[in-house]
Amino acid sequence: MEKIIVTDVPRLASDRLDRLAAFGVATVHEAQGRSGLVEPDIRPIQQGARIAGTAVTVVCWPGDNLMIHAAVEQCQDGDILVVTTNSPNRDGLFGELFATSLQHRGVRGLVTTTGVRDTQELRDMDFPAWSAAVSAQGTVKATAGAINVPVVIGGCSISPGDAIVADDDGVVRVRRDEVDAVLDASAARIAKEEAAREAFQRGELGIDRYGLRPVLQDQGVRYVTWADQTTDH
Repeated sequence: MEKIIVTDVPRLASDRLDRLAAFGVATVHEAQGRSGLVEPDIRPIQQGARIAGTAVTVVCWPGDNLMIHAAVEQCQDGDILVVTTNSPNRDGLFGELFATSLQHRGVRGLVTTTGVRDTQELRDMDFPAWSAAVSAQGTVKATAGAINVPVVIGGCSISPGDAIVADDDGVVRVRRDEVDAVLDASAARIAKEEAAREAFQRGELGIDRYGLRPVLQDQGVRYVTWADQTTDH
């Protein structure tokens, strides 16, 4: 692994990030063709948080959070810190003191393949985190890694400067150059869902609204009465 810190990552405008956050993970994931979703073992330590931010990526050595200390200097308002290790590790690399420093710089949250600790303190200070584990296991600060290089988080490739959306449903990545298209597609999806919601409130069935009866027919599904089904057996 090259030991490198890349500075001056391009940031996304806060209004675009706020719009992504408002749509949420499920809508954004569907709107971009069901892509970019981080595997569900990266889970929120809290409930009710919904954020979006520009990815600042960190690669650490297992059990070593030296590069998170170095990454704080590279973070700006509207960022989300994205942390992984160069081999699997779930030690508690991140806690309340890191969150205090990052919150001062306007960082919106953390996504990590490692463990976090001080989880009650993180919730109390409204610093949201999505992690692979909760672990009080301590770490060292000894070996250099990399900052702002492409990483893989939960099976999803993330580049520095990409948008990250995270909420109770998980985490999704939006490529930086696709943000505007995903915003438009998300808005269209919300409008379509609202129309469907109103139809369902009137009593329309999804099987009719989405034209699913021919699908059942093509699959050979038969409708039979309870009496007929009992007689057949």
